[in-house]
Amino acid sequence: MATPEERLAAMGLAVPEVAKPVAVYVPAVRSGDHVFTSGQLPMRAGELITTGKVGAGVTAEEAYACAQQCALNAIAAVRAEVGELALVKRIVKVVVFVASTPDFTGQPGVANGASELLGEVFGDAGVHARSAVGVAALPLDAPVEIEIVVEV
Repeated sequence: MATPEERLAAMGLAVPEVAKPVAVYVPAVRSGDHVFTSGQLPMRAGELITTGKVGAGVTAEEAYACAQQCALNAIAAVRAEVGELALVKRIVKVVVFVASTPDFTGQPGVANGASELLGEVFGDAGVHARSAVGVAALPLDAPVEIEIVVEV
């Protein structure tokens, strides 16, 4: 059976370096059998991959890609906390924030970028509860931010 890292590699992806916090917090905290990530932005190599609001300058497709990058960053934060992704028993909860215009209602489709990636990487253990919420603004003008709770 393939490891989560092998599944990522098969998708042409890899676990990135843990994104540096943009304020005073840590990327993830373990409490008992759970790891809680801080909100992860769509950072790649220290830069946001895009900025702006979904529905005004950022397309739903671009936001979907942002959600995927956020999920990769959350995976990196989890791995840094527990050592190896094979220890993940289940992705319990995913919360996706989408900075969007008031008339944009496609937050669930944007959130699928994270959910589908987690499902591919963790298989049945990647099936999770989820919230997808539209918000007025996110840090650094990011279009998407996600946080996850993982059982280990």
